[in-house]
Amino acid sequence: MPVIMGTAGHIDHGKTTLIKALTGIDCDRLVEEKKRGITIELGFAFLDLPGDRRLGIIDVPGHERFVKNMVAGAAGIDFVTLVIAADEGIMPQTREHLEICTLLGIKTGLVALTKTDMVDEEWLEMVKEDVANYLSTTFLAEAPIYPVSAHTGQGLDALRAALAELVDTYQPRRRSDLARLPIDRVFTLRGYGTVVTGTLIAGSFKVGDDVVAYPKETTSKIRNLQSHGEPVQESPAGRRTAVNLPGLEVDDLERGEVLALPGTLFPSLVWDVELTCLASCPRSIKHRTEIHFHHGTKETLARIFLLDREKLEPGETAVCQVRFTEPLAGVFGDRCVVRAYSPLRTVAGGRIVSPLGRKVKRFAEAELEPLRRLGAAAREEVIPVQLELAGAEGLSFARLMVLSDLESRELEKALGKLCDKGEAALVDREGREGRVYVAASVIAALSDGLLGAVAAFHKREPMKQGLPRGELASTFGKALFPKLFHFLVERQLKTGRLAADQELLRLPDHKVSMASDQAKLFETLKKIYDDGGLTPPNLKDVLEPLNLTFKDAQPVYKLLLAQGHLVKIKEDMFCAAPAFKDLVERVAAYFETAKEMDPANFKDIAGLSRKFAIPYLEYMDKEKITVRVGDKRQFRRK
Repeated sequence: MPVIMGTAGHIDHGKTTLIKALTGIDCDRLVEEKKRGITIELGFAFLDLPGDRRLGIIDVPGHERFVKNMVAGAAGIDFVTLVIAADEGIMPQTREHLEICTLLGIKTGLVALTKTDMVDEEWLEMVKEDVANYLSTTFLAEAPIYPVSAHTGQGLDALRAALAELVDTYQPRRRSDLARLPIDRVFTLRGYGTVVTGTLIAGSFKVGDDVVAYPKETTSKIRNLQSHGEPVQESPAGRRTAVNLPGLEVDDLERGEVLALPGTLFPSLVWDVELTCLASCPRSIKHRTEIHFHHGTKETLARIFLLDREKLEPGETAVCQVRFTEPLAGVFGDRCVVRAYSPLRTVAGGRIVSPLGRKVKRFAEAELEPLRRLGAAAREEVIPVQLELAGAEGLSFARLMVLSDLESRELEKALGKLCDKGEAALVDREGREGRVYVAASVIAALSDGLLGAVAAFHKREPMKQGLPRGELASTFGKALFPKLFHFLVERQLKTGRLAADQELLRLPDHKVSMASDQAKLFETLKKIYDDGGLTPPNLKDVLEPLNLTFKDAQPVYKLLLAQGHLVKIKEDMFCAAPAFKDLVERVAAYFETAKEMDPANFKDIAGLSRKFAIPYLEYMDKEKITVRVGDKRQFRRK
């Protein structure tokens, strides 16, 4: 697997000169760099090693004014060569660069003690001891120190051999296959057009791939790829890569954007970050502090929102939110560096626990606890917590790739296990993201809420058989995407916790309950209409003797209709259901020997006057029992 080495160290300690002596490549390419004799921008080189291996090298500027460029370069390296001049020893940017490397999670490296030709042996030994003491509490505590001179060539062979050995034994971080290239340069190359460069930190790019530059989502297709000046058809993770993007101008892209495949990254204005304030920081970081935020090759202004305290003291670690003025695209586990707004210096750094942050109430322990768990979670433990945080929105496979940093095959396997164990459910969702995963704990809580809504309806409307599905969807289900509401209802029906009578939903043990006066009215009205048969009294004649308005009696009428005792023929006309059923059977019998029926035929069949016959005919037309053709009817056989 390709490996990238980065330099770190104070200005004028010989980083660029050392790389040129090792590789023959001058990393200072700008006229201003040549004129001033200092590195301003990132430089790139490579060192060919025995066994047809090639070590990529990123040279970073040492001047304090260009630390932001140093961070951009260090974000893509695997191990560091800390460069310290023997005639000066440890200096301010030696310390800051080493702190930045620590914050970015770099754990391996060695030390090159340069300019040894400018000091005597006694001084050199003293500097070596001083450097070893300083590094004893850092990740370079056990790192070898190699005295070298780029001018005389002393020690260069030993340093090359050490680099080769480090490459052989280096265990690269397990990378996701989510292809990402943080852009560190954008330029035009004659005959090719717009080119971007960067270190491919995960996945791979192939010639012909459609790509997107996030967060602006500028699209293109890879026309050509180069690595260390040589054309390639595919570039893997860990390799310095130049990408030729047709159809775009230099102004369409900028350093700090991330080149990736379409639909794989999700820029956000809020990130949840596990942040550590450096022990060397001269003051605490206060809630809502404005800072310079570095991620990959991007530097932007942001604010720190502390969630469980008012200030983060030097040496302390806490989960916080970082809020940006423009969206950024990140992945779980990415490292970041925080520099003070003024004066500019590195004060903190950390690890992203969610690049898709949601609104979190400060000091709300129930909301903070999952974020803390993410900070300490092993890779396989991340998915259940992210699903829990997503709630009823659920998460698509693409979003889970970003929220877990797992390889796609690992993620598929982990999600399959969760679904098999009943700890997650896969639900179809409308829109571009398709199917989403929802945590079982979320499903359980929503199911309880749904059943609670039905129970509340029964309590509020004891005389109703059940709650219409559409009404439940527009109240309880309005905060859910439609397929999730359907999923919840069907699951409760399947488990028997919910029952359905056509479109009415009810709890299985629900029984219509009426007060004694309502029960009495129920029986009275039922008898009146049973006795009336096909010639029922009109509504006014029914209610006036009972000293009731229709509003008073409406709940009982609704119950008689719901239970199938009455049929509503028109607004003020109700008929006993058995009588109407008998009428339909007689009409059906008539059509056994006839093809059509006029109103006079119907009056004879029903034995009714026009006053009753016409409403029944119109009702049967409306219910599609009969079909009107001109002045006649035909029977609609089922």
